[in-house]
Amino acid sequence: MKDKLIRCRLQSVRMGLTGMLLPLALSSTAQTPPNWNPSPIASVPGYQSPAQPRAYQVSLSQQRRQPPAQGFDVRMFEAMAEELTYGRRVPGLAMAIVQNGRVLSARGYGVTDVVNPQPVDSHTVFRLASLSKAFAGTMAGLLVSDGSLRWDSKVSDYVPSFQLSDPWATRRVTVADLLSHRVGLKSYNAFDKDIEANAEYYQVSQKLSAAPLTCAPGQCYAYQNVAFSLIGDVVFAASGSFYEQTIDRRLFKPLGMNDASMGLAGIEGSVSWARPHVRSRNGWVSLTPKPTYYRLAPAAGVNASASDMAQWLLAQTGHRPDVLPAPLLATLHAPIIATPGEMRAGWRRERVYSASYALGWRVFDYGGQKVVFHAGAVQGYRGLIAMVPERDLGVAILWNGNNSVPSGLLPTILDKALGLPLQPWLDTPLTDELLMAESTTPVNDSGRSATRAAASPD
Repeated sequence: MKDKLIRCRLQSVRMGLTGMLLPLALSSTAQTPPNWNPSPIASVPGYQSPAQPRAYQVSLSQQRRQPPAQGFDVRMFEAMAEELTYGRRVPGLAMAIVQNGRVLSARGYGVTDVVNPQPVDSHTVFRLASLSKAFAGTMAGLLVSDGSLRWDSKVSDYVPSFQLSDPWATRRVTVADLLSHRVGLKSYNAFDKDIEANAEYYQVSQKLSAAPLTCAPGQCYAYQNVAFSLIGDVVFAASGSFYEQTIDRRLFKPLGMNDASMGLAGIEGSVSWARPHVRSRNGWVSLTPKPTYYRLAPAAGVNASASDMAQWLLAQTGHRPDVLPAPLLATLHAPIIATPGEMRAGWRRERVYSASYALGWRVFDYGGQKVVFHAGAVQGYRGLIAMVPERDLGVAILWNGNNSVPSGLLPTILDKALGLPLQPWLDTPLTDELLMAESTTPVNDSGRSATRAAASPD
C-alpha cells in the first residue's frame, strides 16, 4: 500500500510538471459549456469569490455559553444507543458525547461482525466516510495559521495539473472554494461513479477538465468528493508531506486520537474494528471494506473510534487551543454558502430553519440555535457528528450498517440539550418510553465516566 501511494504521488508530481509546460493543453474557450456565461464581474481585474472566509473569525465568548437544558441525562442516551442494537436493528454502534470540555460518554454497543461477533467498545474503529471532510478543512486551516497557505490561495498554483473546462475558472478556484464545494461544477458528486468502479483518484481527477460548469467559482454550491480531494494535493504541495502523514502528525497524535488511522490498511490493521454490513433477506451480512472511497483521503479516508471522536469533539469545541486555536475554529465553522436542499427530509425538515456549508462542515439553524454538523455514508457504514457552540456540546454517532435507523438518536439528543419539545425521532416502543420520560438527573458538575466501554468512518 505504501509503495502504491508513493507511485501515485510521484505520478501527481509528473502530471504537475506537464501542467506547468502545457497549462491550457486540456482546455480551451471552445470547451466552455454553452449554457454557462461568466458573471460580468468575472472580467473585472482583481475579481474575488463573493464569499471568501476571513483569515480569522471572532470566537464565541465564554460568557454566551449555557449548560444543556434541565433534564439532559447522558444515561438515557446510552440506553437508547444500546437498545438500537437489540434484535440486530444495527450490528454495532459507537457514540461520544462531550460538554464543557469533559467527556461525558465514549462507549461502544453491539458487535463488530455478525459472523464473528466481538463486542464494540470505546476503542473499536469505524470508517468515518464524509466526516473525514472536517479533518481536511482543519488541516488546511492549520497551514493558513502557519502562513504556508491562504484561504484565497489559487488551487492551480499548488496543483498545476488541475484543469476545469474553462481556463478562466481554472485560474480562480481557491482553497476555500474546494472546502466549501463552490468549484462551480454542474453535477453533484461528479465522477463518483468512476470511483465506485474502482478507478484511481488521479485518473478521475483529470476528468474535471471536461466536466460541465454551471457558475463561476465561489458563486454556487454542488457537493463533491473528487474535486474536494484536491485539497490533499494542495496540502502536499504546501507542507512537503503526504496528506495522510500530515493529518497523523498535526491532528491524530497531538489530540490523542490513538486509534485513528487513514485508509483501508489503517482500519484493517486496527486492534478492534467494525466490519461493514448490508441487509439481505436473512438479515445482516458482513463485508470486506471497499478501497474505493479510501482513495479520496480528504473526502472519506479517516477511521476512528468513540474514544477518538471524543477527543476530536473536545478540540472542535475549543478545548484544545494548543492544537486548534479558537479563532481558527470560528473560521472553520462560519457559514459560507447556503444549502437549502439540506432542509427537505426527515428531522431536518422539522428542525432546521436554514442550512449552509462552511469549510468541511455544515452549519444549521436548528430550532433557533447554531449547530455545526456533518453526515457520512459509505457502503456498510454511517456516521453523524454535531456541535452546539452555545451549549458547548458535541455528539458523534457511528454505526456499521447501511440503514438510517440510528439517525434519530442525534436530534433526540439535540432536542433534549436545547429544551425543545421532544419528538419520537426513534421508532421503537422502548425508545419512545425513554424519550418521553422526563429525566430527573441532570449532568453533574464533575461529569461522568469518560471511557466506560460495553463488555470491555458518512
